[in-house]
Amino acid sequence: MSSPTRPEALAPVEPEAGTLVHTTADRQLAAEHWLAAAHPNAAQVRWEWVHRGVALLPLGTLFSAARIPTRLVRAVAEAERRSPNDCLAAAFKGGPVIYDPHSEHYYALVPGSMPHEWREAAAEWPRWGAALLGRDTLLGVPRVSATAAAPGECPSHWAVPMPSAGELCDPMAVATFVTSATWFVDREDQARS
Repeated sequence: MSSPTRPEALAPVEPEAGTLVHTTADRQLAAEHWLAAAHPNAAQVRWEWVHRGVALLPLGTLFSAARIPTRLVRAVAEAERRSPNDCLAAAFKGGPVIYDPHSEHYYALVPGSMPHEWREAAAEWPRWGAALLGRDTLLGVPRVSATAAAPGECPSHWAVPMPSAGELCDPMAVATFVTSATWFVDREDQARS
């Protein structure tokens, strides 16, 4: 009986002269500092991440969030035959998304100030349970390294990790995704009727 073949390991890539290479740890630390800057007390944010696994951060300054119900995400993921996380990563081009299994919502992080046209599109969202969250709202943001629910810890985690400090989801991509998702859900509901 022959042994299964293992794929060849890729050779290390040598950066060209003058190219900066940032490790995952460097990018996570930068993202952590950037997220903590949204709160008036960054030390409190770090304490909450260490002791609770999630910190409450105010929205509407550095970033806001689009709340998307799991049902909408699953409808698109099933239509595309992808996992919800892969579906969101592709739709938002790697922009950061938090998943909260308790509320059964995804939260796509978007810029703090949104164009007027985008807000008009989001006005239709509440009937689907989706919403644009901004000023006067706190969002539970898991520590940057929490990319899956860990036993005994806060279940909120990054469905799509923050790629780097300040890199957010494109608002139009989020609006397009929610619009598409509502179309898929409407179709599913009609098929059941």
